[in-house]
Amino acid sequence: MTIQTVEFQFVTGLKRAIFRNARLRGSWDESGQYSDDWTESPMQEESGVDGCPIFTTSISLQLADQDNTFKWGVILDGPQGANFWGIPTEVQDVNSVARHRQFRLIREATMPQIERYYFTYNRHLGANKHFAAGSTKPGLRFAIWAPNAKNVEVVFGNPASGYIADDNAGVNSAQPMVTLSRLADGIWEGEPQGGFETFKSLPYMYRILNAQGQHVYRTDIFSRSQIGRGNINPAKTAWPGTVETLDGSVSCSVVIDADVMRRNFESTPREMKLDTIPSEEFWAREFTPGLPVPSHLEDLVIYELHVGSLGFGKPGPGDLSDALQFLDHLIELGVNAIELLPMAEFSGNAAWGYGDSHHFCIESSAGGRDKYRHFVRECHRRGIAVIQDVVYNHYDNEAERAQWQYDSTMPEENIYYWYEGHSSDYRKNDGSPFPEGGYLDNGSTGFTPRFSEEIVHQQFISSAAFLIEEMHVDGLRVDLTQAIHRDNALHADGRLMGNANVFGQKFLREWSRTLRMIKPTVMLIAEDHTGWDAVTKPPAQGGLGFNAKWELAFYHQLIGDSDMAGNRARLLKRAGFGGNEPLQMDWFASALYDSRFDHVVFHESHDEAGNAGGTARTLVTAVNGAPVIGATRSAAEARSRVCFGLSLLSAGTPMFFMGDEIGAQKRYTFDHFLLNRENIIGERIGNGKAMFHFYQDLISLNRRLRSIRNQDIDILHLSNSNRVIAFKRWHGDEEVIIVASFNNTAFTDGYIIEKDLLAIPNAGWKEIFNSDATIYGGQNRGNGGATIPSNQGRLNVTIPANSFVVLVKQ
Repeated sequence: MTIQTVEFQFVTGLKRAIFRNARLRGSWDESGQYSDDWTESPMQEESGVDGCPIFTTSISLQLADQDNTFKWGVILDGPQGANFWGIPTEVQDVNSVARHRQFRLIREATMPQIERYYFTYNRHLGANKHFAAGSTKPGLRFAIWAPNAKNVEVVFGNPASGYIADDNAGVNSAQPMVTLSRLADGIWEGEPQGGFETFKSLPYMYRILNAQGQHVYRTDIFSRSQIGRGNINPAKTAWPGTVETLDGSVSCSVVIDADVMRRNFESTPREMKLDTIPSEEFWAREFTPGLPVPSHLEDLVIYELHVGSLGFGKPGPGDLSDALQFLDHLIELGVNAIELLPMAEFSGNAAWGYGDSHHFCIESSAGGRDKYRHFVRECHRRGIAVIQDVVYNHYDNEAERAQWQYDSTMPEENIYYWYEGHSSDYRKNDGSPFPEGGYLDNGSTGFTPRFSEEIVHQQFISSAAFLIEEMHVDGLRVDLTQAIHRDNALHADGRLMGNANVFGQKFLREWSRTLRMIKPTVMLIAEDHTGWDAVTKPPAQGGLGFNAKWELAFYHQLIGDSDMAGNRARLLKRAGFGGNEPLQMDWFASALYDSRFDHVVFHESHDEAGNAGGTARTLVTAVNGAPVIGATRSAAEARSRVCFGLSLLSAGTPMFFMGDEIGAQKRYTFDHFLLNRENIIGERIGNGKAMFHFYQDLISLNRRLRSIRNQDIDILHLSNSNRVIAFKRWHGDEEVIIVASFNNTAFTDGYIIEKDLLAIPNAGWKEIFNSDATIYGGQNRGNGGATIPSNQGRLNVTIPANSFVVLVKQ
């Protein structure tokens, strides 16, 4: 009997040993013959060539079965529990959600056949440590995916400039180039002579001989650091030749040691040796005893923060140093979670970050990966969770040295982008060539990534694992997930491409499975406006695996200044006209009730603070764009307080955008945010003092009452003509009633809220919060803190104008 020995490897790519007790399962019997009844075998844990744990075992299989397709996978114990399936990747079949690996036997093999699965690509591609057999000191291994390339070399740049031009200018000729060898899967690998320490901190690029025989310079998509810290692309603009002014997305990548970091937050001058410590030592002092970091979405009050909009008083964008100083403000405000706009490397430094190009890099101009880790640790020490925005639905439009045409100029060989058919298939109406017609649009800026390609989606999955495992981020918010799972359409004619949508769904399921295998408590949020309930269902139930949806329906009903609001209630927008005509409180009530279905709700976000058509800051919308001064400001603040109250007191997870807590007024746009930057710290003790106090107190109420953080909600009363809504929140015996009004006249003689006894039991109800209090800039009309009796489901409440009151059952 002829046999073939097959060595199976489960490669974690994670430095921390989070898995144990691995067992191989495959479609063969104990004699090595193909079988539909799978056999289980123990695997051994070893240290791989990347220095991370791997699990291996060898099985002898019968070559007589070489025409059969064998299937295999791994069972593990780990953070998720015992005996869970260790392959989160679904097979590349549009009609199957099965998760296994498969192979056929190679008769000609003279060595054991190796079947390898990479759980993450964190140490697989890029510039990584490489531990040769028997060696304790690592060398350096470069690995790049370029399946259409004819040749690949690594060239080194000058650390003082960090840029290599297309004409080879900037190549450090004193540092020998490294020629890489092609492997069977389109990956090129190579190791320079000398140990890892010899090359640490050196800038490099890949020089690729592409499919058309042209030499092109490309960055390392899997790099951990880009050297440029500015916004100049030398190919387009005059450049003084310094790293500080160079755009990181087109600069050289940098060889770094992923297992150490700078001891201190301050930057080290280039001529001085870095003071580094092992990452494990750094994270050993991550938390403050008795001050836990929240890990459940229902317990969060999220502050959406754009780091670039900090740095009040300085000419350039803010950075992580400014963010660190800003934490005192957030602690006083009372929020316990920060949602950061994207921090992955992007073009320029005065941008939002929603067009990023290197997902393993923290934007250099913002401070880079080490300052980011210092920031996360300081948040955790203060009991603040960190949620990071990530972008997978499109790439940077200026990614000509990154993903775009990486190893071929042929559209169908543009490896990081989805392309249907052949470029010769597409013509314009006049018969002229239309090669871009085969790309897919998805409602984002730029073409759709190639989600059917494992290395492409591993770029996103592994970078997310990097953020969770190495950066210690607590959660991720994914930009516009509907673009990934629903909206893919052919650029040529707009036809929906169902196969791309299916592979987008497969990718998102793999993404969420992988992250929960690493950290089961990770908080995953999808920006999704489809209403598809599967978004927040587990993958095992056909869902995408998110905890919550970040969507606009609540915003359109409550605020309504966006051109996209359509036929929604638009409560604040219409109240801002100043009249007292009826408002569609019943339409808003529907969104308020739906907030219980795992929604992140907000009355202001980065887009709706002035970037989307028609939008403005909350305070400005509240008075229809009138100058926010004097009595007009009082009215604007009163209505704005109601909006924050309805958001925070809803059954969703509340979020708001930076600056609303002090009544920011300038439009926040992606291209002019520096011109419209407002000094939040200064305003909180100036014109925004009363508003800041209101936010403080209402957030404090949220932290004290479990009923407000629970998802239970009941709409007790609404009146379109009176512009009033009342609803109840509860947890156990703790019951709270909120009554809110956009009426310009106070109901000083009382207002009857009536429902059944189950909803409003006979009890005393004490006013514990009034948004019209004098300390918030109001008229101090209300119930005076008195206890109000309810009888037979009836409650008579005094409601101030443009205000809300909170009553708790005694």
